Amino acid sequence: MSVGLRKTAAVAHRLLWVVFFAQFVVRQFTELPYNYWLSWLPALAAIGISTATSRSARKQIETDPPAPVEVEPPVTGRWSALNSPADKVPSHGTHHLGQTYAIDITAEPAGGPARPKPVWFWPVARRGQAYPAFGEPLLAVADATVVHAADDQRDHLSRSSLVGVLYFWLVEGVGRTLGGARRVVGNHLVLDLGEGTYAVYAHVKQGSLAVRPGDRVTVGQELGRCGNSGNSTEPHLHFSLMDGPDMETARGIPFTWRGVGVPANGTVFTVAERMPSPHVSVE
Repeated sequence: MSVGLRKTAAVAHRLLWVVFFAQFVVRQFTELPYNYWLSWLPALAAIGISTATSRSARKQIETDPPAPVEVEPPVTGRWSALNSPADKVPSHGTHHLGQTYAIDITAEPAGGPARPKPVWFWPVARRGQAYPAFGEPLLAVADATVVHAADDQRDHLSRSSLVGVLYFWLVEGVGRTLGGARRVVGNHLVLDLGEGTYAVYAHVKQGSLAVRPGDRVTVGQELGRCGNSGNSTEPHLHFSLMDGPDMETARGIPFTWRGVGVPANGTVFTVAERMPSPHVSVE
C-alpha cells in the first residue's frame, strides 16, 4: 500500500468514526431519516479500512522484514519496560501510527520514590508528580534533525484505577481517536535520524520541549521531559522508530538500544550517564 493510499485510508477511517458517533448525538434530539441499522455502516466501513491496512502492514513485514536500527537509549537511570515488541508484534496491538515496534517505559528508581501500582478503586486518579517518571529527561538517541515538536497539551491525571481504566477505554480513548494522531500521542517529538529512519517520543510533558523543528541535536542531548499527555494511563515514554515523518502513513521499524537491546515486558534496566559512553546493566 502506497504512502498516498495509506494517508487517504487514515483520513477516511477517522471521518467514518466521526460520522458514526455524530449520528448517535443527533438521534438524541431528532429522528434520522433512515433505518437505525444503516447508522452502523460507517463503523463497519471504518473497521474494514483498519483491517485492510493492518493486513497490508503484516504482509509487508512477512515478505520484507525491516532490519533493526541500533540507537542509544532515550533515558538514563533505572526504568522498566511495558508493551514491548520483544514479547509481541505489533507491540500495542496495532500497526497504526508507525507503532508496530513501539515500546513503553516507566521509571523505577532504586532509591525511590516507588512507582504507584494500579489499584481497583482508590485513589481513582493520581497527579503526575506521584510517578517517578514524570519530569524525567528524554535524550536524543542519535545525532538528528528535529522535524516535529509539539508540547501544548496538558498532562492529565493517571488512569490506573478500575474506574480510570474504564473511562480511558470507553470515553477518553474514543474521543482521542476521533481527534487524530496528535490527540493520541499527546505532546510529542519526531527526529530525523537519517537514512529513512525517524524516532518518535510520545506523551511528553507540557511545555518541556527544549527543541523546535529544524534544530540539530546530538546524541545524549536533552530534548524534553517525560509526561502524561495524550492516550496515556500514567507518566511514561512511548518510543518508536518509523520509516517516515508522518505517523499517519509511516511504517514501524524495529529498534535496539545500544547496551540494552529490546527489554521484554517487566524487564528492569539501568542506563548510566553518558560520560563519555553509557554503561548499562539489565536486571
